[in-house]
Amino acid sequence: MPEGDTIFRTARALDQALAGRELTRFEAPRLRFAPFPTGTLVEGADAVGKHCLVRFGDGRVLHTHMQMTGSWHLYRPGERWQKKAAAMRAVIEVPEWVAVCFAAPVVELTDQPPVDHLGPDLCRPHADLDEAVRRLGDLSAPDRTIGEALLDQRVAAGIGNIWKNEACFACGVDPFTPVGELDDAGRRQLLELAAIKLRASASGDRPDLAVYGRRDRPCRRCGTTIRWAPQGDQRRGTYWCPACQPPRRGNPPG
Repeated sequence: MPEGDTIFRTARALDQALAGRELTRFEAPRLRFAPFPTGTLVEGADAVGKHCLVRFGDGRVLHTHMQMTGSWHLYRPGERWQKKAAAMRAVIEVPEWVAVCFAAPVVELTDQPPVDHLGPDLCRPHADLDEAVRRLGDLSAPDRTIGEALLDQRVAAGIGNIWKNEACFACGVDPFTPVGELDDAGRRQLLELAAIKLRASASGDRPDLAVYGRRDRPCRRCGTTIRWAPQGDQRRGTYWCPACQPPRRGNPPG
């Protein structure tokens, strides 16, 4: 699933291509909707966590969520698409660009995109970290693991499995640590490190990965073998160094 930094870059590209231009074509074959008035402008595109929003001058918003399969592509008019037309879920065309959404499971045209429940978007430079820290405590049972809690988009929008793993490593925190065993300073440090990595990646300067995807390989810091285990109800793959991220209570699974 694309993480917040990927969707942030996608929305930025869409905004640069579409914003302020007159809509000449809109297709969404799986939706029922009233046609756009002639002369409707595309106001712009932005990201809220993992949600991509394209806003139109008549007040409607195209809300897409990529999940595991979706992607947005930009083409010049007449340029051949890189994916099959059967996978198209939406087309937004302006005089110089054609934006095509492929295979996204969530595509809806609405005046109220469902993003109000999300926590502060950590891709944004002025995200409210105090609010994210508060939510991390309020929305998590004390025995919930920090690895699971960091993926909760109600806490902070944008963190995905990659930066969950990397933030825990950078802070020396075992991802299977219960939230209740971390004080506010420890929780804030994790969110700050996740935000730093997300923003760097969103700007095109993606940080090197210390543990993610490195199962059974030596830790770059200490040489200990990186471990992996599924975590939480969604069984998200979690990577950690048992030496650099020692457990605070008992032994982690794996």
